[in-house]
Amino acid sequence: MIRISLSILFSAFAISSAIAAEPTKDYFFQPKDRIVFLGDSITEQYQYSNAIELYLTTRFPDANFFFLNAGIGGDTANGGSNRFKNHVLDEKPTKVTINFGMNDGGYGKFNPQSNKVFVEKTALMLDMATKAGVKVALLSPNAVDPRNKSNGVEYVETQKQFYAPLKDIAAKFEFPFVDQYAITRAAQDKMLVDDPKAEKAKPYPDGFHTAAPGGMLMAHAILTGLKSPALVSDVSFDAASKKVTGKNCTVTVVDGDAISFERKDEALPWAVQKDWLPMLPYTNELKDLNWYGLQVTGLKEGSYAVKIDGVEVAKFSGEELGKGVNLGNLTAGPIWDHADKVYKAIEAKNRIVQGRFRGVILANVPEWLADVAKERKPMELEKRMAQIVEAQKAVNELVKPKSHKWEVVAAK
Repeated sequence: MIRISLSILFSAFAISSAIAAEPTKDYFFQPKDRIVFLGDSITEQYQYSNAIELYLTTRFPDANFFFLNAGIGGDTANGGSNRFKNHVLDEKPTKVTINFGMNDGGYGKFNPQSNKVFVEKTALMLDMATKAGVKVALLSPNAVDPRNKSNGVEYVETQKQFYAPLKDIAAKFEFPFVDQYAITRAAQDKMLVDDPKAEKAKPYPDGFHTAAPGGMLMAHAILTGLKSPALVSDVSFDAASKKVTGKNCTVTVVDGDAISFERKDEALPWAVQKDWLPMLPYTNELKDLNWYGLQVTGLKEGSYAVKIDGVEVAKFSGEELGKGVNLGNLTAGPIWDHADKVYKAIEAKNRIVQGRFRGVILANVPEWLADVAKERKPMELEKRMAQIVEAQKAVNELVKPKSHKWEVVAAK
């Protein structure tokens, strides 16, 4: 076997040149960041935050991120500012995402007084973060889905006006702003045309709370809004010369007539879940966030199977492979199985996170037990945090990429 170190990217598509395994210095998230997701019930659902965790963990497997969630159902920017010290700053984060506004707007017509409070309390949180040396990504909420909310047609327009000041607030504090409302509104406008009764594309069953597809839609909006890299890795193989080029991986080419090579990537693809698939037409097929490329040139006409470790994962025509294909959206196969195990480990870790937050930090204790609780609470918080730390370490160990044997053969 001949070992070739890949350093040149060749792809039929324009893909981000950011190195997948290491964030660029201007990227919002950096290695060893301690990240808190702050928001209302949509954050507390853990749908979009789990998807973001999965992306960051698999895309940067050596970054050793640490994640916590401080979402509370029914909360507003006013409530968030009141608890910002206890629920956010006391956790010693380096980065925070703030996602309030859904409840603040009142689900009706635009209310100037409510908007004034929203703006003031949002600015207060950014000021507190700045003074503590914490960086914030400020998010506008997702647009409500008028197909599934009784007053959605009215409120989706209120949202546009209500969130308009956020960009300037973020700029004042020199923090990034992601207009999640605009991104998800554009997607939902397309859904209104394609699926007016919400029979297939249904991100928010009640119009604003997320199901799994909505969590992916939000995560895509937030991650692309923060200019997250598209590239996982990319390989180009010439069937005639056996010459191979690529990026963010190393390849061992197997001698012989077969199209066969060992490929070890620097990162794992985002493990696309099957219930995310209805959102792919509204998220650029994830070409801007999850490009896991393969190109094979010099093939004869016909149908070809791509195998990984002997398992057939996809079929393409010779013409498609010649142009280059994205395998990032697979929902089966050895590499997806690895990334999906990471996702399940993240979900398990976050059950501990939620138990600590809901069961200890927010616990309502009867007055007659107050003295006992005051004594026990610090010990219980420390115990639960130790469990979270161990679970996070397990996730960060599990994510390390492995080498896999790839083959492209004539399909049967």
